[in-house]
Amino acid sequence: MNAGEPGPRQQAGGDRDAPESPQQPSPEAVDAEDEKGELDQDQPQDAWSARRDLIDHSPKAMGVGDNARFGGSLVAGDQHGVSGGLVAGDVIMGSKTEIYHFGVSATSHGSGEVPQSTLERLAPYFVADEPLFESLLERLRTERVLVLSGPHFSGRRTVALMLLHRLGVSPIRALVRDTTPAQLVQQLSDDQRPAKGYVLCDLTTHRDQPLREPHLLAARGQLEGVDAYLVITVGPLATLEDIAAVEWKPPSPGDVLMRHLRALTDRDTTDRLLALPAVATFLERGHQLREVAAFAKHLKRYADGEVAEETVGTFSLATLENQVQEWFDENEELIPLRDKAFLIALAAFDGGPYALTAELSDLLYAFLQRTANSALQPEVPVFGTHIGKRLQLARARWYPEEENTEWGPVTQSKAAFLDDRVSLVLLREVWTGHPSARPALVHWLQRLAGDGRPLVRTRAASTVAVLAYADLPSTMALIIEPWATSHLFRHRLVAVNSLTLAHLLEAPNIPSILDSWCESEDQALRWVAIRAYGLIGAERPDQTLAALRSAVRKEYAAVDEDGNERDIDERMVRQLAQSVELLLLSPVGDRVLTELLRRLDQDRAVRDLALRGFLSACARRDGDVRYGRPLVLDWYAMSAADGARAAGGIAHLWRSALDDRGHTRNALEELCAWVRAADHDPSTERALAGLLPALVTTASEHRRLSHLLRTLHGEDGAPPPAVAARLLAVLPPRH
Repeated sequence: MNAGEPGPRQQAGGDRDAPESPQQPSPEAVDAEDEKGELDQDQPQDAWSARRDLIDHSPKAMGVGDNARFGGSLVAGDQHGVSGGLVAGDVIMGSKTEIYHFGVSATSHGSGEVPQSTLERLAPYFVADEPLFESLLERLRTERVLVLSGPHFSGRRTVALMLLHRLGVSPIRALVRDTTPAQLVQQLSDDQRPAKGYVLCDLTTHRDQPLREPHLLAARGQLEGVDAYLVITVGPLATLEDIAAVEWKPPSPGDVLMRHLRALTDRDTTDRLLALPAVATFLERGHQLREVAAFAKHLKRYADGEVAEETVGTFSLATLENQVQEWFDENEELIPLRDKAFLIALAAFDGGPYALTAELSDLLYAFLQRTANSALQPEVPVFGTHIGKRLQLARARWYPEEENTEWGPVTQSKAAFLDDRVSLVLLREVWTGHPSARPALVHWLQRLAGDGRPLVRTRAASTVAVLAYADLPSTMALIIEPWATSHLFRHRLVAVNSLTLAHLLEAPNIPSILDSWCESEDQALRWVAIRAYGLIGAERPDQTLAALRSAVRKEYAAVDEDGNERDIDERMVRQLAQSVELLLLSPVGDRVLTELLRRLDQDRAVRDLALRGFLSACARRDGDVRYGRPLVLDWYAMSAADGARAAGGIAHLWRSALDDRGHTRNALEELCAWVRAADHDPSTERALAGLLPALVTTASEHRRLSHLLRTLHGEDGAPPPAVAARLLAVLPPRH
């Protein structure tokens, strides 16, 4: 387990995050008691392992790890961000174009007779798998009642109307959507002028009012009396008992787009429009059929010269924004508050384990319910939530994937939105479009920041980074600053990661915030700034190193501003050294190394900072395994082979550390560790054999290294490693 990750705090099914009853203390009191109990055992996680967690657990849409701007530190380069050629910040800020509306929502289909003109207008655009459609038609003809199940906006209403239209029945009447299963037969029998075809879209069901087989049998009897037919459509969350609903599988978006374009334009224009790169990108996004139909109309306008080509490329993002707005504008009957909480949690944990997302979404639901109606106790069903139906509503997918954990890689069942832009758009919409949700969301994020699981804390940080991009002042005041000034290092580290990821998204003013905090008298703020410098400082290494030098001099000062003597804060100096370590191991390591050497003898504080940071970097191994190849040794070997100046600089820092009374012991211990690593890997031995001669420039240096190699003990009582004798032979003679 990583430092600063107390195992007993792990929330594996305990009651600490369960919704509070009226007799229980307030969430604020619970949080205060938790912080008081954890203060004594809270320790800062070292910068290298914290960086590893940030890379392992950040959302893929942010491009951390694979991103050229995050290679040990955040350095200048291309930002990949989300797929489709957009950086994440562009997605968060929105399409900056007209918000397109795609017809009516699922709740707005009225009742009454469906005009024949509507059926004739739909027919040329209708696309379906013909064998499947024929089988549905035959089943409807035989049974008179057909229940179609599928996601919202997947064409269920259209296929219901086309089934009745293909049967040749007329007139066709749409029944009131709010009809309950028990009222179904009454609706049919009360019809003064019985129709030959009926369609009931999105039948209303509840856990205590499911659609049962007796309802369908009674409806069939009523329909047989008037020689009529009925098609019922239900959503993925409908409650059905003893009924085998037919799952509707919509046609592909490409087929629908082609059919619509051919109905709107000629074949040559259709082929030209389908060849546009923006069209291919749109189709890859898995858009709903209503969105595809609207896109076809927009392409027709583009072909007619009514809109610019740029709007073709932004249309996809505009449809996504419209969908997210609909999710949170819909009434509680269609999308209950618990499902909205799941959508928010999935945005925060997009691509994460499904079980974790569901667990923490119920915690968010309790907080949202308290805001909506504090007198109403939130009800969370322990069983009965169907994963597939939940993910259908969210336009998400389930898949198995390996996840890095503190116990090694394990395979997890994960959930992710089909479109990797959804999480960014959704979090921005909730934070800026629904301010009433902020208290619950802030409280939820505070709980996540105190969780014992690195993935949960990292996702809290990535969520806050998106919020900071959308509204930096509010996010700083409500979330980041309270974390940054917390007594708990765990909370401060989440603040570090939030600022780092916000900077990756190109949120404004993050470096200036860190510069200000680094000069602050508040020790907690200085700690956060110093740790963040190690992650983003490689973008401006000279300024970052200057800030770190200023901070270490302040720590080494013998007296404070009031003239009172004070001890050096060893913990703060260690954090400064770890930031230097990350900068050395970043893609701008050569430049950092040169600057450290140039100022090595400037003063004692700066010298200690350079040598401590260098020795910390020397302790890092490839793959973070015990006997992996030391990263600094690998750097030396490549630089020496290329004739680069960095090889001489690394050797100079080694000699300085070995010769410095304050660092000799640590340097010798690390050099012994390198020799033992060489005993397990021939390539490490070859690289070390190339370095050791460069560490011997005086007789005293020769005596020190030869003594180390002659007296090196084996581990756990084993004989001395054989590699020590071989390395001793490469030392040049010194008199």
